[in-house]
Amino acid sequence: MNYKDDSPKYLTEFLDYMAVIKGRSTLTIKNYYSDLKLFLRYLKVKNEPEFSKKNFSGIKIFDVPEKYVKSVTLSDIMEFLHFTMDERQNQQKARARKAVSIRQFFKFLTDNKQWFEVSPAAKLELPSPKRALPKHLTIEQANQLLEECSDIKDWTDSRDYCMITFFLNCGMRLSELVGISVNDYTVSTDPQTGEKYSYLKVIGKGNKERTIYLNNACVSAYEAYILVRPQAKGEKALFLSKRLKRISNRRVEQIIDEKLTKSGLSGYGFSVHKLRHTAATLMYQNGVDVRVLKEVLGHENLDTTQIYTHVSNNQIKKAMDNNPLSEVKAPKKDKD
Repeated sequence: MNYKDDSPKYLTEFLDYMAVIKGRSTLTIKNYYSDLKLFLRYLKVKNEPEFSKKNFSGIKIFDVPEKYVKSVTLSDIMEFLHFTMDERQNQQKARARKAVSIRQFFKFLTDNKQWFEVSPAAKLELPSPKRALPKHLTIEQANQLLEECSDIKDWTDSRDYCMITFFLNCGMRLSELVGISVNDYTVSTDPQTGEKYSYLKVIGKGNKERTIYLNNACVSAYEAYILVRPQAKGEKALFLSKRLKRISNRRVEQIIDEKLTKSGLSGYGFSVHKLRHTAATLMYQNGVDVRVLKEVLGHENLDTTQIYTHVSNNQIKKAMDNNPLSEVKAPKKDKD
């Protein structure tokens, strides 16, 4: 992604700042660019009505002058969000993301470029998207998937089994798994108990390093894979492609889709990210405190983790509804 090709200087500076100084991920920068490109197109049409007759998506933004941005008010931003809802059919989640992008953009212009005394987006309220309960595999389905992957014929089968075991047990993100290098795996000894334990260092959101402790299933899968992992000169990645290079995000997604299909679990909406949800849900259902789960998943805010408590509550309600006595009607006193 080269956002500098069609960006005014102030937008390029913002995106560079968020990437280099704030350490935002490539995906986040891509989203910022996409959202703000739309916003600057809107400002161009608002200030130069002749552009309204042109293809909106084809409007260039490199020449949007600073004065258009400096004149923006909170009302302008609200009108833009209404435009995305009415003209582009953006749902709450999409509008909320655009609102976040705009808030960050104007905060940068206020704090770093001092274009405003107070950011016009400072009091911008975010649309509240409805949170859907995260889709996840049941324990039976998770075992079904692992069973499908247990027929080991070559080193790639061991690799796939290890990756799926890590997803289902650790709840790691796709980017975290792909980013693991061989030297990220460590075995240590507890000084008090003398017991050995294994852990991984991974890079999570915002380039933040976190520690993932491995249970017996993960250690077993890792040891089985590392014995057959090909020697790849100069390649430190733990998980390799057939070309003996670090496996790509897309290839992992394809492998998971293939395994889900072979295990009879296609058509349920499952994906790599749903394996992360599965790990989190199973841990919570088996007594892991939500605050501990927050650290396991690498969430910044507890609110993000709270969604897994709703999963459990929903299942409790279903259990009550499935009680064979649930349909018994209460007796009523006969009318005189």
